[in-house]
Amino acid sequence: MPSLKELILSKETASGEAEGKAGAHAPKIEVLDVVEAGKPFRVRISVGPHPMTPDHHISEITLYFSEAGRPFNPVKLASTQLAPGAVPEIVLKIRINGSGTLHALAYCTKHGLWESSEELRC
Repeated sequence: MPSLKELILSKETASGEAEGKAGAHAPKIEVLDVVEAGKPFRVRISVGPHPMTPDHHISEITLYFSEAGRPFNPVKLASTQLAPGAVPEIVLKIRINGSGTLHALAYCTKHGLWESSEELRC
């Protein structure tokens, strides 16, 4: 039985049939402001272009942060459920206290769980 880690797809790990799906499924993380320790900044996570029909849509986007040097990472920052017809993106204002990595997960009802990450330096 595969572990959950083996079932999460990304642009780097997708192969075979999944390789062609990466562009429409792997979440895109955009840091919209300068990142300074302790100061709020905006992050946008989007997926797609992707269908948002009842039988094929992105149903959830979740954001985690793994802080450099912190045991028991990652910390869950946000999660949103999406309905068919919604725009598959979230914009958040967050604050971190040190460097680390943002991890975004997006779940497609037809093509599974996809992840991306973005390193942040303060």
